[in-house]
Amino acid sequence: MADINQGTDTPAEPTVDITVPAKPGLEGLEKKFTQNWAERKTYAFNRDTTREQVYSIDTPPPTASGSLHVGHMFSYTQTDVIARYQRMKGKNVFYPLGWDDNGLPTERRVQNYYGVLCDPAIPYDPNFTAPEKPAKNQRDWPRISRQNFIELCEILAVEDEKVFEELFTTLGLSVDWSHTYRTIDAHSRKVSQLAFLNDLASGDAYMAEAPTMWDVTFRTAVAQAELEDKERPGAYHRISFHRENGEKVWIETTRPELLPSCVALVAHPDDQRYQPLFGTKVTSPLFGVEVEIKAHPLAQPDKGAGIAMICTFGDTTDVTWWRELQLDTRALIGRDGRFASETPDWITSPEGRERYARMAGATVFTAQKTVVEMLIEAGEMDGDPKPITHPVKFYEKGDKPLEIVASRQWYIRNGGRDAERREALIERGRQITWHPTFMRSRYENWVEGLNGDWLISRQRFFGVPFPIWYALDADGEPNYDEPIVPSAEMLPVDPASEPAPGYTEDQRGLPGGFIADPDVLDTWATSSLTPQIATGWAVDRELHEVTFPMDLRPQGHDIIRTWLFSTVVRSNSLENSVPWTDTALSGWILDPDRKKMSKSKGNVVVPHEVLEKYGSDAVRYWAASAKLGADTAYDEAQMKIGRRLAIKLLNASKFVLGLGATAQSVITTQAQANLLTNDLDRSLLARLASLVEESTAAFENYEYARALQISETFFWHFTDDFVELIKDRAYGKAGDAEQASVLSALATTLDALLRMFAPFLPFVTDEIWSWWRAGSVHRAPWPTTAGYAKLAKTADAEILPTVAAALGGIRKAKSQAQVKQRTEVESAVITGSQQSIQRLKAGLADLKAAGNAHQLTLQVQDAQAELEISQVKLRAEEERAS
Repeated sequence: MADINQGTDTPAEPTVDITVPAKPGLEGLEKKFTQNWAERKTYAFNRDTTREQVYSIDTPPPTASGSLHVGHMFSYTQTDVIARYQRMKGKNVFYPLGWDDNGLPTERRVQNYYGVLCDPAIPYDPNFTAPEKPAKNQRDWPRISRQNFIELCEILAVEDEKVFEELFTTLGLSVDWSHTYRTIDAHSRKVSQLAFLNDLASGDAYMAEAPTMWDVTFRTAVAQAELEDKERPGAYHRISFHRENGEKVWIETTRPELLPSCVALVAHPDDQRYQPLFGTKVTSPLFGVEVEIKAHPLAQPDKGAGIAMICTFGDTTDVTWWRELQLDTRALIGRDGRFASETPDWITSPEGRERYARMAGATVFTAQKTVVEMLIEAGEMDGDPKPITHPVKFYEKGDKPLEIVASRQWYIRNGGRDAERREALIERGRQITWHPTFMRSRYENWVEGLNGDWLISRQRFFGVPFPIWYALDADGEPNYDEPIVPSAEMLPVDPASEPAPGYTEDQRGLPGGFIADPDVLDTWATSSLTPQIATGWAVDRELHEVTFPMDLRPQGHDIIRTWLFSTVVRSNSLENSVPWTDTALSGWILDPDRKKMSKSKGNVVVPHEVLEKYGSDAVRYWAASAKLGADTAYDEAQMKIGRRLAIKLLNASKFVLGLGATAQSVITTQAQANLLTNDLDRSLLARLASLVEESTAAFENYEYARALQISETFFWHFTDDFVELIKDRAYGKAGDAEQASVLSALATTLDALLRMFAPFLPFVTDEIWSWWRAGSVHRAPWPTTAGYAKLAKTADAEILPTVAAALGGIRKAKSQAQVKQRTEVESAVITGSQQSIQRLKAGLADLKAAGNAHQLTLQVQDAQAELEISQVKLRAEEERAS
C-alpha cells in the first residue's frame, strides 16, 4: 500500500526564495492556477489506498443540457469547501463528477438540435449521420434507433459539458476530472440495468397492473415523488342517484364526466344520515348502472353532501377505496387522455349506451361539458354548479391535471405498502448524519406518508431501457409472469433492437417468439444509483471497496423526497447499507425580493458575468458565507466584501513577508516556540491556537460558514491590530531577540491563515503560498497547534485585544483632534482594571511605538472599570518641525 502524502508536509520542505510581486493582484489567478493544478494533478485521487484513508463524495450530476445559473456556483462551492478541508486533513478525496443527461431535457435538446426523433423499434444504423440542419417541420424529421439517439446525445453532451466544466474549473472546484460519468453512458446503463435485475431477482422490483398517475401530455406514468398540487378552479355538481323505491340520493362531485366509471357510493360509517343505506343499491343517472352504497372511514361527512361516488379513477382516494373495498374496475380514460371510443359492457340500457356514444373519444374537458348538458336535459342535476378552488394533482413538469389510468408498470418496493420495510428505511435515515440536523424530519415525514411503492417505468423513447423480453405463446400473447432476462455480460442491452437470449431477430413479435418491454426506467431509477455508478459497483470491485459507503451526499433540500430517498432505497436493497454516512443539504438562492431564482421566473443571474466582475474567490466567499440548509439572497455586496478580503490578504502577506518572515520562521517545534519571548507575540499565538481549534471543530461539524466567519474576524484583527503594533520590533529596532520573536509570530500566523482560508479562497491563497513556500497550499496539511500548544496554554490571550483597544483610543484622540496618526503623543493617561493595566504593561513598548507616544501613565481603577484613554497631549506641529 503506497503512502498517501496529501495533507501532510514533506519531512524537509525545500527552501524557497521569497519572490513577492511588486504589485500583487487577483487578475489572472484563475487561469494560472487551473492550469497549474491540472498539470500537477493536485486533486487526483490515488487508487492505491484503504477505505479509512478515503473521503468520497457523491457529487450531484448537473443537467448539462440545462442552463448555467447562479445556483451552480452556490451549492457546488459549498461542497468544494468541504472537499478541500478533508484533503488538507490528510484524506484521499474521491471527488468525481457526473453529468445527468438521461431525461426529458436532454431528449428534447437532442431532438431539436439535430432534428431527429427516437424510435426504439428502428434497428441501429452504425453509419447514421445527423442532418446538417433540422427540417422546418417535425413530421419531416428522420426517426432513428435508441442507440443512434444516445450516440447523438453523447456527441452533444461533450459540447454542453465543456461549458459547465469551464465554469466549475474557473470557480476552483477541486474535482478529479479523470473520474467522470454520464447517466446515459454505457457504464451507467449497465449499472442501472444490473441493479434492476438484482432487485427483480430479490423481489424488490415487480410488475403490476394497477391504477397509475398519468400525464396525458408527456404520455407517461408519474411517481408519487413527482406530483405537485396546484390550485385550480372547479365546481361542485349536485347529481341524483336513484334507489329502487324511487327516492333520490344526492351526491356532489367535481368530476361529473366520470359517471360512466362509477362503481359505488360511499359515506362515513358513523354518518347517521346514510347508515340505513349501507349495503343497498342505487342506479346511476344517465347510464343506468347499478352500484352499491358502501361505508369507509375516509369519507368526509362535512364535504359536499357527505356521500361521494367512487369512480375508477378520479383521484388517489378513489384508488384507496377501490382497493380496500375490492370494487370492480371500470376505467374509461386512456393514455391519450380521452374516453374510450367503444361503449363499455357494463352500460347495458339503450338510453345509457346512446348517451355514452355522445362522449366517446372525447377529452376530459369536452366529456365533462357533454355530461353536464345531458344531466340538465334529464333533470338529474339540482341547480347550477357551485364554483370552487381546489388543489389538483399535476406532474411537476406538466401543465395539465393528471389522470389515473389502469396500466401495467414496474415498481420498486419502498415501504409504501410494507410497514416493516418503511420502518427499516426510516432507520436507515437515522444512520445518516444530517447537516443541518432538522432536515432529517423531512425525510421521515416523506417516508411515513408514502401510500404506494415506487413506480419506475416510463413510457418514453429515450432513457435506460428495461432489460426485459417476454415470450409469446402460440396465440401471440406475452407471458408477463416469466420475463426473459439477459446475463450480466450482455449489459447494457437494448431489448428493442437486440433479440432475447435464445431467440433470433426474425422471431420478434411472432407467435412462439418474443417482444421487448417497451418502457424505459424512470430517470430517478438511474440517478438513485450515483453512489454505485461513481464507485464502480459490480464493475470495479477494488474501487468500490475503498469508496463505498461514501462519506457525503451534498444536494438541495428540495429533492430529499426524490433523489436522497430513492438513493437510500437502492443502497438498502442492493448493498444492505446506507449510501453515505453524511448528507449536506444546501438551500435555495433567492432574489432581492426573497423569491426563489429560476429560469421560468426570469430572475436568474449568469455565472460568468459575476465571476468576471468580482473574481472566483469573491464569489466563493459569498457562497461559503451561507450555512447549510439556509435559503440565501443573491447579494453582490457580499461578493465585494469577499474581493476586499482577498486583496487585503495579498497586501498583508506582502507586508509580512517584506518584514522578513520566512518559512523557517514558522513554529513547528517546542524549540522554535521558545523564540517567542514577547508577551504580545505569545498572546497572538494563544488566540491563533483557539482559532485553529474552533475552525477545525466547525469544519468537523460541517459548519464551514462559521469557520470562515471566525477566520475572517481573526484576520482583520491581525492586520489592523497586531501588525500595526509590532512594526518597530519587526524592523529590528528593539534588538535581534525581539525581532526573532515577532517574525516567528508573523510567519506562524500567516502560514495558518493561508491554510484556513485555502478551502474558501483557493486562488489567492495558492498565489501567496507560491511566494514563499514549495508546492501548493492545497496539498499542505490543515494547521495544527502542535508546535506551540504548550505556549498557547500559558500565554494570556487577552493581552493583544487589550493593547489594541488602547491603541484604538489613542488613534481616536488624534482623529478627534484632526491631526495625522503619526503625530507624537507627549503624554496620556490610561485607566482600567488592575488586570487590564497589567496586560497593558506587557505590551507597553509596542503600544508606545505604534502610537508614537512618549509617556503613557497607567492608572488602576476598580475591577469593573473599562479601559479609558484621557488627558491626551499632542505635540504641536511647530515643535515637531524644530
